[in-house]
This record gives sequence, C-alpha cells and structure tokens, in this order.
Amino acid sequence: MGGLLLIGIVFMLIGMFVQWRLKSKFTEYSHVGLMNGMSGAEIADRMLRDNGIYDVRITQVEGMLTDHYNPADKTVNLSADVYHGRSVSAAAVAAHECGHAVQHKVAYAPLKMRSALVPVVQVCSNILNIFNMAMLFIGGFIFYNQGIVSTTLLTILVVANLGVTVFALITLPVEFDASRRALAWVEQRGIVNRNEHVMAKDALWWAAMTYMVAALGALANLLYYASMLLGRRSDD
Repeated sequence: MGGLLLIGIVFMLIGMFVQWRLKSKFTEYSHVGLMNGMSGAEIADRMLRDNGIYDVRITQVEGMLTDHYNPADKTVNLSADVYHGRSVSAAAVAAHECGHAVQHKVAYAPLKMRSALVPVVQVCSNILNIFNMAMLFIGGFIFYNQGIVSTTLLTILVVANLGVTVFALITLPVEFDASRRALAWVEQRGIVNRNEHVMAKDALWWAAMTYMVAALGALANLLYYASMLLGRRSDD
C-alpha cells in the first residue's frame, strides 16, 4: 500500500506541475494577439472547411481549458477564451480540436480505437474508484497487511488498471497527431507567422504532456498491482 501511495503522490505532484505550466503558457500566449486578428471560432471554421468538413458544429462551452472534440455528436467545443479569443493560444487550441475532427473524417485508427474503448474505460474507472473509496473507509494498511485482498480481487484490479492504461496510451498518438495536423495547417494557411508558430507549438506541447503524465501514472499503477498479483500467486 505504501508503494501505491508513493506512486500516487509522485504523479500527483508531476501532474500539478504540468497543469500549472500549461495554464501559465496558455495565459502568456493568450496575451499575444494574432497578426491576422482571427478568433478561435473563425480559425476552427476555416480549418474544417479547408478539410472538406461541413457536418461539424462549433460550440462554446464553459470553463478554462475545457476545449474538446466530441465524435459522438460531431461538435468542436471551445471555451469562451478560445471561441472569442484572437490570440496565439486561441489559434493553437482551436486548430488542435479541429485536428480531431479531421482524424474522425479520415478514420484515423487510434481515434477509432479510443472511441471504442470509452465504455470499457468507464467501467474500469468505476471499479477503481469503488476500490479506492473502500480503502479510505476500511483503512488501506490494515486491508493489505491482513491479506484480505484476494487473488481474485487483485486480478480484477489488474484488469481494470489494464483497461485504463491501454486507453491512456492510445490517447497519446491521438493527441500528438491532432497537434501535428493543427500546426501544419496553421503554418500552411498563414494563420500564424513564424514567432506565433513557435508559441503555438510550445502551448500544444505542454497540453500533450498532461496526457503523457496520465499515461505514465496509469502504467505505474498497473505494474504495481501486477507485481502484487504475481507475488501473491508465487506465495500460493
């Protein structure tokens, strides 16, 4: 249990740093106006049309850094700062989310796999959340030290962590590819100049790092439970 707690603390601290860095970069570049003066919504609309996509709606959502593409209802959802913003940050985020729409159109394999895994990862996450809540109420140290965790339960935890890890790992190429498509398009179409391109690339890199940390954390948890399961079976 101590090892799991240490893993959680380490990746929580790393995640907090990356999130802080992402927000600081977004704030910094949100104060850098685009030379062309386009808003995030306008950039998103142009990128979609340039890629022959006419059945995707661009909507505004609440919150900061809540931007996302929803393949289920084909919507590019942009936060207010991105939707109305005329900054490097707005351009980078809007183009990135449209990159996912382009992936959807061309049937990008990792995106299809990720979408198919959504129901699975929801079940896996629920199992892990229930188990973690049980640890808080029962007392994790007593639970583990007394060997109450059975081989069957450990197997379930390993499978649940495997589902979460596979989903997190598949998310990585999806996010990196969307950024690649976005940066190539904004440069090709002259949406950003050279300096703005460098800043947009930097902002999207830190956004990608949040997914990298999540994937590494999921993998660490999987290896921890897998080692416990293997140790339990060797004792048996």
